[in-house]
Amino acid sequence: MKKIALFALFSLAFLSSLCAQYAGTVRFGVQGSPTWSWINTGDKRLESLGVNWGARVGAMGEYYFADNYAIVSGIGFGFNQGGTYQNGYSRGVFWPSSTLSQPGLDTLPLNAKLQYHITSVEVPLGLKMKAGKGDPISYYAEIPVLTFGFVNKATGDVRGTNNQNTADEDIREDVNGLVMSWGLGGGIEYALGERTSLTFGLSYQQQFSDLTNDASMVEKSAGNWAKNESKSALGILSLRAGLFF
Repeated sequence: MKKIALFALFSLAFLSSLCAQYAGTVRFGVQGSPTWSWINTGDKRLESLGVNWGARVGAMGEYYFADNYAIVSGIGFGFNQGGTYQNGYSRGVFWPSSTLSQPGLDTLPLNAKLQYHITSVEVPLGLKMKAGKGDPISYYAEIPVLTFGFVNKATGDVRGTNNQNTADEDIREDVNGLVMSWGLGGGIEYALGERTSLTFGLSYQQQFSDLTNDASMVEKSAGNWAKNESKSALGILSLRAGLFF
């Protein structure tokens, strides 16, 4: 929490100075978002179950190259992104690259539930279209938005087993360091003054790069082990509230 508070204070001071220099063409602000995320594997025997509640905080910026069109970007932190899937194979080795707390956790049985918790630094880049610019209430759409996520922490939980349930296992070595996603969003903006405004919106994000490093193995039939090459990717829904100044 101390790191988040320091980041917020630094961002506010830095963005305030930039606003003074580039008033009009460029706008800066801060945002916070509750998120709901889930994991898809592309493998019918690894079934997605449930969602993670998480959050995003960060700084955002807009560069208007035309009256109603802007390039949007920023930097932020995503917390507790991830989801849960259930193993449909007789056995599976899903986190082979990580050093787990117990040796027996490397091979999990049928119906074991694996939950991912991902923390990352995110850098989005997208196109914003706005209607009603200059009015007290305006509307916007952001499409497309490309986001680069730099993973700095990944932990995993195991549930649904007889004696292998665990929590907060460090699985960073089984998660790729860079994940990329596309997304879209829309919302409203309410002007508080000449330069200050509140913004509220909803956005959807879908990873198109693989979240995991594809080192896992599954037992497809008795004694028949094979590499699991399915693609794991997160879907994320965000409810964003922000302040431009």
